[in-house]
Amino acid sequence: MDLSVSDDLKLLADGVRSFVEQELQPHEALVERLDAVPDELFREIQQKALAAGFYAMNMPEEHGGAGLTSPERAVCEIEFGRVSRALGVICNRPAPILKACVGDQIETYLKPTIRGERWECFALTEPGAGSDARAITTKAVKDGDDYVINGTKQFITMAMRADYIIVFAVTGMDETPRGPQKRITAFLVDKDTPGIGVTPLDVLSNRGMKSCIITFDNVRVPARNILGGEGNGFGIAKNWIFSGRVMLAANCVGLAERAMKMAAEWANTRVAFGKKIGQFQGTSFKLADMAMEIHATKLMVMDGAYKMQAGTITQREASQINLFGSEMVGRVTDNALQILGGMGVTKDLPLERFWRDARVERIWEGTSEIHRDIISKDVLREFPA
Repeated sequence: MDLSVSDDLKLLADGVRSFVEQELQPHEALVERLDAVPDELFREIQQKALAAGFYAMNMPEEHGGAGLTSPERAVCEIEFGRVSRALGVICNRPAPILKACVGDQIETYLKPTIRGERWECFALTEPGAGSDARAITTKAVKDGDDYVINGTKQFITMAMRADYIIVFAVTGMDETPRGPQKRITAFLVDKDTPGIGVTPLDVLSNRGMKSCIITFDNVRVPARNILGGEGNGFGIAKNWIFSGRVMLAANCVGLAERAMKMAAEWANTRVAFGKKIGQFQGTSFKLADMAMEIHATKLMVMDGAYKMQAGTITQREASQINLFGSEMVGRVTDNALQILGGMGVTKDLPLERFWRDARVERIWEGTSEIHRDIISKDVLREFPA
């Protein structure tokens, strides 16, 4: 397979990069200082993204989205990786799982979200259920034509901004060959429903995007708000999870390239012991490693994107791409910071933010340990004794 980026993809990437550099990057310092995107700025960026065609790019054309292919989405994700996520996420959304909307859900949730009139958040993780998603304890109990939801979700991105929540809850137990298993169902829940509480968390990475705790206290939701069918929550989330892992690595490429550029420019101007520091192997070899790992990640991302488009990507491949990309960006930003030395850790330059933001990439789409577990188990199955 030819994994090179075609002229059409380059043209698309150039357009997104221009938008990112002109409309998003100038606001990074403000968002970092406020730990928020002001409402007026949020609406301004949203409207510009809609006008430019850089909003809901992953959504079907028949519902008003751009209908981009997976390779097209991947090159766009790389470009959105060049700006803080609090700003990039305004454009590069919504959650692909919303493609499972049917009937009235399309008019009530999907289309308004694509038009920028509504905003969703994805609520799966709980205080006692992160990597082990099936350990969730939030319950939804059938009561007439409704379900009553009780439980707590944690680290839910952008819940403060959201108009509605995609909530995963246990709706019963099923007997399987491996024993009893929780039946997980996804619900579309309006955030203004009585019994919902949202509390922001103060976290290290991605200031302005806000991770939150959401509590559900006897929250009544009509059965028609089930997304993808009762008991099929993980079924519809599967494709979203694979997509999320590949696109996370793509985002890491953009951030890593921006960090490498800053480090290379510094190495070409900073003088020590009578030489530009880029002439010292201690610096130049770091740049060589950055370039090599970024290139390798980009190839893995494009390979995964083409396989996603063909419907052939495996769980192992998605984990390999996520793991390699998330650890790559950690090394690149760390080495870039080292090249800049003391200036790298100052707030005067954005590199210390790149370094902080890179850290969460090894956690939120599955930890490095979980991905290694998935990969190693598949390898052991492939080569039995």
